Amino acid sequence: MESNTIKERQRLYGDLRKLDLSPLWEVLHALVPKQPATPCVPAFWRYDDIRPFLMEAGKLITAEEAVRRVLVLENPALAGQSAITQSLYAGLQLILPGEVAPSHRHTQSALRFVLEGKGAYTTVDGERTTMHPGDFIITPSGTWHDHGNQGIDGVAEPVVWLDGLDIPMVRFFDAGFAENDSNASQVVTRAEGSSYARFGANMAPVRHYSKGLTSPIFSYPYSRTREALHTLQRDAPIDAWHGIKLKYIHPGSGGWPMPTIATYMQLLPKGFSGKPHRGTDGTVYCVMEGRGSVRIGEQSFAFGPRDLFVVPSWMPVSFAVPEDAVLFSFSDRPVHDALGILREEFLDA
Repeated sequence: MESNTIKERQRLYGDLRKLDLSPLWEVLHALVPKQPATPCVPAFWRYDDIRPFLMEAGKLITAEEAVRRVLVLENPALAGQSAITQSLYAGLQLILPGEVAPSHRHTQSALRFVLEGKGAYTTVDGERTTMHPGDFIITPSGTWHDHGNQGIDGVAEPVVWLDGLDIPMVRFFDAGFAENDSNASQVVTRAEGSSYARFGANMAPVRHYSKGLTSPIFSYPYSRTREALHTLQRDAPIDAWHGIKLKYIHPGSGGWPMPTIATYMQLLPKGFSGKPHRGTDGTVYCVMEGRGSVRIGEQSFAFGPRDLFVVPSWMPVSFAVPEDAVLFSFSDRPVHDALGILREEFLDA
């Protein structure tokens, strides 16, 4: 290219910048790539490494002070953005015996996946549920919610759970609102378990008409989920990529339980060596039971109970386990589905 042409282009680009314009031909390949080119990287967090810092935070800051005492899991490539993928947030929350994490509400949808401890509860719009390890609990967008730890059956111990929210997604749309309640704890207006009694047995109240996009069940007990996985392990075919994988559903629609976040539980049977698969939805995993290894792209990680890892968009993932392992996961798949941009591949090797 002649030097005069280069200079003329530079002059043109400078003039364009003064008018807040830019030439598409300079960035087209980055804007419309041949395949996803996420800035996110695979990342792994060993729970046993995190837990001492979480407990130290419990000594230094109260739940009331912090509002939510959480250590955020940040993707190493997104430092400072409080994001595990470009659309999802994840963090580990601690509540100690006798504490209350005060009531508030916000636009962002949230999930809780309980990792350890007994005695804590969460209250959502007047209904309280006791939290047990492995339970998946939803806080729908715009609902009042608080957490507390009052012990159970004389047992009071620290309780830790995984938070998953669509914070980066809502931030992208500039659509976030939040409000603090005037009381630290809500008045309980419905008996514990009433939502599950109404909707958790493939039934619904005869006068119920589906409202909203979030499941009317806000607590999915691990005991029921584990029973289903065990039954399928005995007599169902083992998927070569997923093992035995179930998705949580909205009982009224059969769709996703949350409008922006998909949730799953899968069992990888002893000796399972899975084939790689990939999808456009970035996925966060948490190990509930068992040990094994996961390969994400070109990296491999050995995992055990309560460890966490993230699989970025369009990056192949496969599992191998020497013993039964159970994994919870969540992703932004409902949004990909709704926009018609979901793509996935199941590879042979």
